Amino acid sequence: MPLCDTLLRCAEETGAFRVLWSDETLNEVRRTLVKFGLSHAKAEHRLEAMQLSFPNACVPTTTILLDAVPDIPDPGDRHVVAAAIHGEAHAIVTYNLRHFPQLVLEPYGISIYSPDEFLVLLFHRNPDGIMGVLDRQASAIGQQRFSLLERLKEGLPKFVALVEKER
Repeated sequence: MPLCDTLLRCAEETGAFRVLWSDETLNEVRRTLVKFGLSHAKAEHRLEAMQLSFPNACVPTTTILLDAVPDIPDPGDRHVVAAAIHGEAHAIVTYNLRHFPQLVLEPYGISIYSPDEFLVLLFHRNPDGIMGVLDRQASAIGQQRFSLLERLKEGLPKFVALVEKER
């Protein structure tokens, strides 16, 4: 949850990038939230908040567009590529890098980043803005930045090291 919150706050508060998803992505998020222990009601609340904050983020993935997506290692992820193509995205951010080969994405001008790589890139572009995002995120959960960074460290080692160096 902290990682998702960090990314969405970076988009909303700094305008550093545009958030895109498909209905299929939202369904995956819903299933994952419930799988990790959130009640159905809390999962729905989270998704509603995301959709209210980013009302133009959802892009359609028609059957024609899905069928046009080149072969990727996990055909179940074609909706991610289709949404990125339809939304004219420049990047896909995921831990599943192997599911999205750069050779498939390159013709569409789409790059693939891990969340760690992406946040490092955002930090280099706007360190003060990202530090502000982290401070407000930590404050929203009654913590200091260092506590939030501890929670993020496992999944974002390069980003956390960079932020800690800049403190």
